[in-house]
Amino acid sequence: MSNELPKVLILNQPFNSNTGGGITLTNLFSDWDMDKLAVVCPAYLINQSTQTSICSNYYQLGSKEHRWVFPFRVIARKYYSGRVSFRSTSSERVSQVKKSPARVNFIKKYLNPTLEKLGLIHQISSYELSQELKDWIQEYNPDVLYAQAQRRENLLFCFLIQQYLQKPMVFHMMDDWVEWIPKGSILGRNWYRQIDYDFRKVLANTTLHLSISDLMGEEYEKRYGYRFQTFHNPINLEFWKSGQRSSYDLSSSPEILYAGRIGLGISNSLKLMAEAVSFLNHTFGLDLRFVIQSSESEDWMTEFEAVEHRAFVPYEELPMRFGQADILFLPYEFSEESVKFFKYSMPTKASEYMISGTPVLIFSPDEMALVTYAKHYQWARVVTEPSSEALCGALHQLLLQKQERQRLAATAMSIASLRHDGVVVRREFMEQLVQLAKNNP
Repeated sequence: MSNELPKVLILNQPFNSNTGGGITLTNLFSDWDMDKLAVVCPAYLINQSTQTSICSNYYQLGSKEHRWVFPFRVIARKYYSGRVSFRSTSSERVSQVKKSPARVNFIKKYLNPTLEKLGLIHQISSYELSQELKDWIQEYNPDVLYAQAQRRENLLFCFLIQQYLQKPMVFHMMDDWVEWIPKGSILGRNWYRQIDYDFRKVLANTTLHLSISDLMGEEYEKRYGYRFQTFHNPINLEFWKSGQRSSYDLSSSPEILYAGRIGLGISNSLKLMAEAVSFLNHTFGLDLRFVIQSSESEDWMTEFEAVEHRAFVPYEELPMRFGQADILFLPYEFSEESVKFFKYSMPTKASEYMISGTPVLIFSPDEMALVTYAKHYQWARVVTEPSSEALCGALHQLLLQKQERQRLAATAMSIASLRHDGVVVRREFMEQLVQLAKNNP
């Protein structure tokens, strides 16, 4: 199969182990020949977390490709455009321009939310194909395009590249962000229609349509008229079995662990878990710990004695970390905004939680793809009532029922092995891309 592998140009997503798109990309292409992979993506996505063990051929979209309208062109950071040179160190991570924490914080907390609310975020910048980028692409000469996109400008960049090369494109959707575009104002309605048009244009020029969940695939086929195949994050079974939990006796100070990002769609449900843990400790004299493993902490975490914030651990330590916890927590918020954005998503960590051997507790609206998947295969305890009381009751029962914890964990490991085995998933993925290239000689 190796000799038949096509040369793939990956759009908008670098390889990394700290984002859902990057982890999924890494696990889908980990068996690919390095000289048959190349990435072109925005400069702000290439950072110290970018990995080069699978692909080291990167083109950074900088000021020659990224165009800003006035007055943003005056204040926009001027990034280098071109092939990226990586350090030849064991970490294999790229050296990146230093960013001011204050500037980054202002943009994330104030500027971007304001621009999104006004509807201006979709028109202040765009990408074009510089001659340097065209030369780099022609030198690489890909057979197939693989694309992800989370913003309109990235979406339109996919279309530009596909039209320029006239090569088959695989488009992989991670979240239903096109439906999440605010529609409550005149600008919102206009941008919703425009982005829907743009997205359909990209899908019309896509050869292989991929979704991140079965529910997304079903909805998208109804909504857009194309068959979407599900490719969720595949896992290396041997890697994850290295830390797999085998005992279902509780620790002396039982740990409920959440590992992942915080913020939109997550934080409110984390706080409800903190309340549930605190209530159980106070009412029953327990010594439960709620550990939140994320890149940043939030102020409310200090209000709860049982909450412990930890920084991310290296990816290679996750099997042991997940296996040491007593319960793994997988939440979504119950707000209308959260449901719109994440309804058809499947958390990257879901398959990793499943194979860990630790029982999983899901706290999420009932309509989410994650809940549909968990209920169908019965691999997690699911709470769909948005209250700390309901969460508290489910958590207490799970702590008291050793056999149920063991049953859930065994079911989850079995389903993960059947549906998320990286060897099997990558073989199917390879075959799909090989066939695309053969059909477009």
